[in-house]
Amino acid sequence: MEISFYKYQGTGNDFVMIDDRELKFDEKDLSLVSKLCDRKFGVGADGLILIRDHKEFDFEMIYFNADGSQSMCGNGARCAVAFSAFLGIVKTETNFLAIDGAHEAIIGSDVVQLKMGDVDRVETKNEDYFVNTGSPHHIRFVDNIQDYPIFAEGKKVRYDQEYAPSGTNVNFVEKVGDDEIYVRTYERGVEDETLSCGTGVTAAAIAFGKDQEKATVKIQTLGGQLSVKFQAVGNNGYKEVWLIGPAEQVYSGKITV
Repeated sequence: MEISFYKYQGTGNDFVMIDDRELKFDEKDLSLVSKLCDRKFGVGADGLILIRDHKEFDFEMIYFNADGSQSMCGNGARCAVAFSAFLGIVKTETNFLAIDGAHEAIIGSDVVQLKMGDVDRVETKNEDYFVNTGSPHHIRFVDNIQDYPIFAEGKKVRYDQEYAPSGTNVNFVEKVGDDEIYVRTYERGVEDETLSCGTGVTAAAIAFGKDQEKATVKIQTLGGQLSVKFQAVGNNGYKEVWLIGPAEQVYSGKITV
């Protein structure tokens, strides 16, 4: 079987994108998802995204992590929006469906602004935090993040019994300015550090700015610069959560599987 695909990346978080409006891709074949995402034997990516038609939305995004598991992916969603604009499905604005519900997005020349779901609360975990932004995220503030053992400590928290059986993503955060942080993420499903994680930086930004009524937080990642803005609501909730950053097509191709 020959599969046409496009490769997209958003601050180094990369994805295999497939136009599946004709429903030819077997989404139950998780081994195929893993094979396409394999960096040595496939295309290579942090995840795979199918774009499908939907009666009530501009399109539906079906997202898979590299291991075939599913979750919400913020950078993946921004890339899916850019890809859908490339396909002519949308223009400058869109309302689409993802695994965690409906999302809005605004499409610029080189930036996609994605409205994330509302956040119910920020939980404290001793000196750490937990925030669900469509995917679960443990957040730890650290010093000297460049030398921090991201893989070892991330894996330890990801598989902690507290988060069993599904586990969690783990974000390590260092404050670098009054409104700016540096975030490194160990991603569940990839089982390694990624260059960027959209839902992760969103969770980290909210944990960082949780005492502010309204905030815009700049985020540095290994893969580039993002920003997150949000408004506090109630005692510990957040709305109008927007993830903002670049999303670009890298190349396209065909692969026989």
